[in-house]
Amino acid sequence: MKIENTKAQMRKGVLEYCILSILKDGEAYTSDILETLKDAKLLVVEGTIYPLLTRLKNAGLLSYRWEESTGGPPRKYYELTETGKLFLKELNTTWSELQQAVSRVTSEKTKK
Repeated sequence: MKIENTKAQMRKGVLEYCILSILKDGEAYTSDILETLKDAKLLVVEGTIYPLLTRLKNAGLLSYRWEESTGGPPRKYYELTETGKLFLKELNTTWSELQQAVSRVTSEKTKK
């Protein structure tokens, strides 16, 4: 078993949550989302993020708008819908509970 595969699966598992969290304060262009993820050491390629954004949009969690660009094609800006905000709130609770549970399991001695 290769550690890189496991690490990649762990990152993929939290990617949707991270994207929704990035958008909690307002809309963002795809390259801005990618840059934020990169800065956080969550390396994601465009081929991964576009299908994920489409899936989140189709689920009603995101909406988007087009904006003309002076230096190229129009840009698609994503933002959370009201449903997306509620979904993120639930994920925040779940993430907190998960962090606590994992911390307990990984830091405490296992009783036999």
